[in-house]
Amino acid sequence: MSGVAEADFLLDQRGTGRELGAWVVGVAFGREGRSAGFALSDGSIHLAATADHAADWRKLEVHDGAGLSLTADVADGLLSGGDDGKLVRIAPDGTSETLADYGMMKWVDHLTTHPSGIRAMAVGKNVHLLDGKGAKLKTLGPHPSTVGGVALDAKGKRVFASHYNGVSSWFVAAKEDKPRVLEWKGSHHAIAVSPDGQNVVTAMQENALHGWRLTDSQHMRMSGYPSKTQSLCFTAKGRWLASAGADCVVLWPFFGGGPMGKAPNELAGGDQVICTRVACHPQHEVVVAGFADGLVLMAEIASGKVVPVAAPGRGPISALAWNAAGTHLAFGTETGFAGLLDLAKR
Repeated sequence: MSGVAEADFLLDQRGTGRELGAWVVGVAFGREGRSAGFALSDGSIHLAATADHAADWRKLEVHDGAGLSLTADVADGLLSGGDDGKLVRIAPDGTSETLADYGMMKWVDHLTTHPSGIRAMAVGKNVHLLDGKGAKLKTLGPHPSTVGGVALDAKGKRVFASHYNGVSSWFVAAKEDKPRVLEWKGSHHAIAVSPDGQNVVTAMQENALHGWRLTDSQHMRMSGYPSKTQSLCFTAKGRWLASAGADCVVLWPFFGGGPMGKAPNELAGGDQVICTRVACHPQHEVVVAGFADGLVLMAEIASGKVVPVAAPGRGPISALAWNAAGTHLAFGTETGFAGLLDLAKR
């Protein structure tokens, strides 16, 4: 790579960057496509308009403490969870309302939603479900330990919670809440569900991933990482699982009998810098990766072609997200830098 100027070409030509002053703990786009949000460790959220990324970003004081998680809400706007025990909805116009308050000693984390109207979040050992109007549906748990990750399947019918010694799978609409427990010894954190709902994979406290094929409870062990994986996601059609935790993007094949017995594909490596975040394009087999030195790259899986998005030097990438249409990309760093790019064809 010929230097910072070349590596920053996309950010300079298609986007903008801001110094926000605190660790960016999460980024998300509203499903309506008008806004992007950056959640910070100081409890604030910065809102940017996707139509005019150069316009002023609005700073909203949301949590009395640290922000922990940010995600798209069910229809429009964003949901934010904090260590003040509050679940807050932020509308596209920047107004906010508290949907739930679990108390100052509780952390609202690992938020996820579904367009059908399901909101799910972890609070300690429990997963709370709310409907699209904010009404409580049910509380699932307690789980064996503090929940390390929460995911909904593509239809919004099942919720998965990772925890110590495995994953619990719950049916959202079940009359009797009794989980299917997927067991594997150890501590499980980040979690991903394949688009077809047949595979569940977690990142473990040790430097490995573990997966279950739900059709026959087959275990899948994916190891060899030099550091802990904190980010993983399936590509749009579920053919590949992209993961951080190595000095490249590690892609496990979920086709042709994989991933067991098959070597992973490795992209965008070679500089001995750990990949910290990955985000798969919502439509194409393209993955964006952020690294510990602040570098952001976009890679096409089939060809292996890599395009720099943002240059290193701004701190480890701590948050990364596409919008639903796959036209906009946002990222944030531990040092408080945030970037927003419009990648739509011109």
